[in-house]
Amino acid sequence: MSEIIAENISVAYDKKTVIENLSSTILDGKITTIIGANGCGKSTLLKALTRIQTLKSGQIYIDGQAIASLPTKEVAKKIALLPQVLDAAEGISVYELVSYGRFPHQKYLGSLTAEDRNKIHWAMEVTKVTEYANMEVDSLSGGQRQRVWIAMALAQDTDTIFLDEPTTYLDMNHQLEVLELLQTLNRETNKTIVMVLHDLNLSARFSDDLIAMKQGVIKYKGSVENVMTAEVLRDIFNIDAQIIEDPIHKRPILLTYQLVKST
Repeated sequence: MSEIIAENISVAYDKKTVIENLSSTILDGKITTIIGANGCGKSTLLKALTRIQTLKSGQIYIDGQAIASLPTKEVAKKIALLPQVLDAAEGISVYELVSYGRFPHQKYLGSLTAEDRNKIHWAMEVTKVTEYANMEVDSLSGGQRQRVWIAMALAQDTDTIFLDEPTTYLDMNHQLEVLELLQTLNRETNKTIVMVLHDLNLSARFSDDLIAMKQGVIKYKGSVENVMTAEVLRDIFNIDAQIIEDPIHKRPILLTYQLVKST
């Protein structure tokens, strides 16, 4: 397992500070979802935790080591990131794309070992994309493509996978397909999953831990039951929400909401 800790981190774009003096710990072996209004710093936090975004100050630690001091390949052996925008090279096959996940483990560029191929085949089987192996990624549906990208992340063989809005542009069926896959991976292989989601009900249903952000600050962090409340949603999203218990999954669910009326 890879323990990830942020200590007093600040992130700025040009002269604008987006995250300031933020500290948090990602729970090992759990699904953590970051929620919050647009522009609150969710994606920026994800990029900072994966070293995609340079810190203005503070430090990110992984397994007790400062992530900034680690070689890029070593970081890539510990954490995988699927960004919000995913573009595959034109004409690339599913197998080729998934094989890119083995890059951090390769000694020679383009040279796949027997272990590499085993990891690739396993990742494709788990995500149920084996039948598409020789097809071009661009020819697949949105849900199928998302599973291929997740397969690539799995082939990378990391303890932790970060995903930035993995259900964006997917219909309801494919949203569930992707999230159920991530939940299965978490439960069966103990992968730590960290993701940004906009849909609060899906966040509550599939997460163990919620991080609620506002203006670059983590305002609330904890179990779904403690964060998915009317009081928290009023503070974070400026809405009056009615929360009930999902009768099937026994999780809080947002029934309806309205904007907080100014007085």
